[in-house]
Amino acid sequence: MMYEFLINNRTDLAVRCREKVALRPGRIASEAQLRNGVPMFLDQLIRTLAIERTSTPMESRSISGPAGGGLALSEMGISAAEHGRELLALGFSVDQVVHDYGDLCQAITDLAIERDAPFQIDEFRTLNRCLDNAIADAVTEFSYQRDSVAAAKLAKDNNERLGYFVHELRNLLGTTALAFTAAKVGNLNLSGATGTILEKSIFNLSKLIDTSLDDIKEIGRREGELLSFSLSAFIEEAQASAELSAEKSGCKFKVQAVDTDLQISGNRPLLLAALANILQNAFKFTQADTEVVLSAYASADRIRIDVTDHCGGLPPGAEQSMFLPFSQSGKNRTGAGLGLTIAKQSVVASGGNLSVHNVPEVGCIFTISLPRRSVAA
Repeated sequence: MMYEFLINNRTDLAVRCREKVALRPGRIASEAQLRNGVPMFLDQLIRTLAIERTSTPMESRSISGPAGGGLALSEMGISAAEHGRELLALGFSVDQVVHDYGDLCQAITDLAIERDAPFQIDEFRTLNRCLDNAIADAVTEFSYQRDSVAAAKLAKDNNERLGYFVHELRNLLGTTALAFTAAKVGNLNLSGATGTILEKSIFNLSKLIDTSLDDIKEIGRREGELLSFSLSAFIEEAQASAELSAEKSGCKFKVQAVDTDLQISGNRPLLLAALANILQNAFKFTQADTEVVLSAYASADRIRIDVTDHCGGLPPGAEQSMFLPFSQSGKNRTGAGLGLTIAKQSVVASGGNLSVHNVPEVGCIFTISLPRRSVAA
């Protein structure tokens, strides 16, 4: 059994992985660098296999994520993303991210052959699912951080170049103005109609330069101060009011931990109202003795806010009409049927998207997708 094999050989597998990593040119392995990589992945894989031996195997998805590449918050996804960030900070390439997890798969296979350890087909499937999800999350975060750094540097370089250009252009313009004044005082031909036109042109150029400088400052101010805010603080604010509604509805309500470094942008009051409407809808339709779960996490250049309920699933065709005005597909017809419509309009107004994923005979997952912003320096 793979479960017992991993428990008994955890230390040996971690050592073998570090040895494999050390053989790759330019890659120095250490426990500090790999704390969110191989050791943590092994622990999560062991816990996943343990849960899948119980009567509720699907609960393992909260640790290692779903099959098929579906986006969802999981412990393995969070630690894999952190591993991807660490490798980028250390100056490694994206192929190093993939190789770190590939080394573990190879180490498990090699040691299993040496020890003649039999594994079940379902255990191999679990291993492959965990590796797929971990690699995908690590590579996704690595790529996002790399692109974010490159975009920030490009924007800074462009602004500096534009600033130097405007500064030098203004110096040249001052010299031209002085030359024109001298020519005019000296009763040169430029003091006639042609000179008047030239004078107006110089004035307009000066005004254009001043306006360009103001625009550069304003763009930097808007992007740095007005658009971005903390995702964790946003979720905490939404949670405070939602808990009261959940208690009133007799519904269990759970909020997953949110990375405090994540930032989003948009109209905060509108987004709070949108999330409140989605949560109210979940409390309204989720079945007795079940819970509504609120989670928020990063996926590449987007932030996803998921509201998961246990309404029993949607009837056929309901996904297409879910966000239409006055649309009510459930048995509970209280309200005007406008909450989700308003929610979607508010999310779209902030540059995001609101969608619903139906899980037949289980429930719905409403997802707000918004642009992800880098943490302010």
